[in-house]
Amino acid sequence: MNSSTPSPADSKTSHPRSLQLALAAARVAAENNGRDIVVLDMRELTPIFDYFVVATGTSRRQLHAMSEDIDHKLEDDLKDHRSGIEGYRESRWILLDYGTVVIHLFDTEMRKFYALEDLWAGAQHVALPDEIVRLQNEN
Repeated sequence: MNSSTPSPADSKTSHPRSLQLALAAARVAAENNGRDIVVLDMRELTPIFDYFVVATGTSRRQLHAMSEDIDHKLEDDLKDHRSGIEGYRESRWILLDYGTVVIHLFDTEMRKFYALEDLWAGAQHVALPDEIVRLQNEN
């Protein structure tokens, strides 16, 4: 981890709940074989939300499983409430809006087309915990 990448510990000091939700969503995406998982710290770029979680799935079924399991984790286990969902029916880009955290689940083609990491290139990448990295590498 380089000095320009905030660690989860650094981010916890200012917005611990938002970071907890973002990392929980990233972990669930990894557990569901999500690929190229990224957590972007958006706090310096917009006052609307704190973090983006971006992940790629390989099929409609996988994207549904990721979104449903993320909902279960954030709503049932962490007692947060989703304020919106978009794209579930089409399942090319599912957006889960948790207020301070927005989760983007893409198929490969839509992720390349929308290129959120390029669009929000000024956002800092949050270093993922080793466990999430390990899960991604196993997939």
